[in-house]
This record gives sequence, C-alpha cells and structure tokens, in this order.
Amino acid sequence: MILCSDNTYYTGITTDLERRFDQHKTGKGAKYFYGRQPVEFVFKESGHDRSSASQREAAIKSLTRQQKIALLKV
Repeated sequence: MILCSDNTYYTGITTDLERRFDQHKTGKGAKYFYGRQPVEFVFKESGHDRSSASQREAAIKSLTRQQKIALLKV
C-alpha cells in the first residue's frame, strides 16, 4: 500500500516495488495518481504468486479505511 498526498491509500501488485513506485511518481503508473502524488510505501507483503497476489489485493481494496489502518499496525 502507498500513502498518497491526499491521505488516501493505494493498493496494487508488482514484481518490482521501486520501479513501480517510480512509475507512480512520474505519472506513468496507475490512473489513481492523476491529481494526487504517492508519498511513501506503508505496507507490503511478499511470497505470493500472481494469482494469490491478485486475490490479496482485492481483499485489501475491499477493506474500509479503518480496517486498512488496523492492518498497518500489525
């Protein structure tokens, strides 16, 4: 998860965190970052294959903001 300049959280999957973060910073990443900037990584998981990573991404995206904040504290 990435904390954004408008205090929202972006969730996505990648095989290269630094490359993807740089893409988001330069406007070549997700459309979610049009009008907002990525600030910092706040949560990451590893060890998933593409299928389970996509499932985990969907599960995290379905969480409320409060549930995402609680996940960050784990």
